[in-house]
Amino acid sequence: MEYLIFILTMVVFAVVIFGTEAVRVRKEEKKFIRSLYEEYDKLVEKDYALERFVRIDSYFNRHRQEGQLDDITWNDLDMDELFKRMNYTLSASGEEYLYYTLRTLKQSDEELEHLEETVRFFGEHPDIRVKVQLAARRLGYTGKYSLYDYLDNLDLLGERSSRKNIFLDCLFPVLIGLMWVNFSAGVIGIVILTVYNIISYFREKAEIDPYITSFSYVMRLLQSCGELEKISMPVYSREQGQIREARKQLQGMKRNSYWVMSPYRGNASGDILAIFLDYIRMIFHIDLIKFNSMLKVLQGHIGDVDILIACMGRLETAIAIWEFRESLKNGWCIPDFDETGTVEMEEGYHPLLEAPVKNGICAGKGVLLTGSNASGKSTFLKTMAINAIFAQTIHTCTADRYRTSKFRVYSSMALRDDIGSGESYYIVEIKALKRILDAAFAEEGKVLCFVDEVLRGTNTVERIAASTQILKSLCHPGVLCFAATHDIELTELLQKDFDNYHFEEDIRDGDIFFNYRIKEGRATTRNAIRLLELMGYDQEVIRKATAQAEHFVTAGVWQ
Repeated sequence: MEYLIFILTMVVFAVVIFGTEAVRVRKEEKKFIRSLYEEYDKLVEKDYALERFVRIDSYFNRHRQEGQLDDITWNDLDMDELFKRMNYTLSASGEEYLYYTLRTLKQSDEELEHLEETVRFFGEHPDIRVKVQLAARRLGYTGKYSLYDYLDNLDLLGERSSRKNIFLDCLFPVLIGLMWVNFSAGVIGIVILTVYNIISYFREKAEIDPYITSFSYVMRLLQSCGELEKISMPVYSREQGQIREARKQLQGMKRNSYWVMSPYRGNASGDILAIFLDYIRMIFHIDLIKFNSMLKVLQGHIGDVDILIACMGRLETAIAIWEFRESLKNGWCIPDFDETGTVEMEEGYHPLLEAPVKNGICAGKGVLLTGSNASGKSTFLKTMAINAIFAQTIHTCTADRYRTSKFRVYSSMALRDDIGSGESYYIVEIKALKRILDAAFAEEGKVLCFVDEVLRGTNTVERIAASTQILKSLCHPGVLCFAATHDIELTELLQKDFDNYHFEEDIRDGDIFFNYRIKEGRATTRNAIRLLELMGYDQEVIRKATAQAEHFVTAGVWQ
């Protein structure tokens, strides 16, 4: 009776523990679902460790193509920060595909129209959107390595055969049979075989353990995509067909995969069943045999895994775009496209600024920006470049209206010395400009380029001479160039090729104020020396510098 009470108490205790945990998990899921319905327009809050960013570009690196944003342009425009701003995805597949999307400029109307249909569909069908997000959440992440890191290394495993393990397993019934003939010989044989299998098990297990994470992710990918396949999404029916075919090719991985994918495999959890199953694995190598069969399926169908990642990623990206739009409190628009090679923006702003000053422009030929330090030239260039990229990637612009053509986008803005290669700033800069010139004359489509402070890394005379000719070269048909400079001489030398615009400041009450509004014409004010004064520099330095500058302006020579 006492034993019965003890057992009953333990059962009740286990039920309470598991029941409490189940209730907690259910509450958390309900809270998460409620947030998907009610808090979709909140700013993203995620922790981005360095190793996470190392893997985020994996899908992009595997699908590189002509016309994508290069590293210089991506870094010039702080696109990592923009990626973080709109990363509403919930899985590794989603965020890797979003990153790929932001670096891949779409050139066809069909692609952009299909993206827009999908984005709108999720905006109009919140229940379906939440179902997709829950499937993505269950898929989750791969840790600090991308699935592609593992897939690329599958060849290192070679073709693994299970023949030896199957043969050794077949010896057990033979040795059991031997016990009927010679008991001692049979027992000794079983002991030797068991010891050998356990020792060899750990050696082989160490070889495959690094790949278990990738297999686990593929299994979750199959499950999550299976959920997507069942959701009614007319706008995504073509991709659902691709999912169906890809999953069919990978079905061989699922059969008896528990032996490899069990969460308790090799885990000292203290669970009696888990310990028993571990010994079964050690003695009979069931998980090694199943791993080899799963590996064979995966090695032959990596392309199908890639399809599933892309299909899940596209849906998550579309949802992320919709949520990003909802979070833009300063407004957004869908871009208009034509073939004129002109860019027109009304009330555009930089999406990372909380209280931006909006600007507009209509540029049919090159634009040369002048103005004082900190007046807004660089921010305006970045605003134009980011919206040009957004137009062709996420079909969304941070402006009241944005009209453009389909371009390849390049920049040379935030360069620095390359210590690793031993290259000076000037060498880095002329290489960056050369790649833009090469693209401009490649005749592979229209080019939109942004240059901030042309050739700032060299002396004044050669800078002005070389800058003039480089910028004139960028007036090539099919090329639209936006450039910012402090060299006011360029506004005269390039007035036939570029339209002049400027930013200006207002100095009052011993302080300097900027309105950050773009205006037509060249800059007529300078503030570099004035800023020195406001920062408390010696008055003698200020007086002499001012006199020297005024003499050069009137006489044209330095004294």
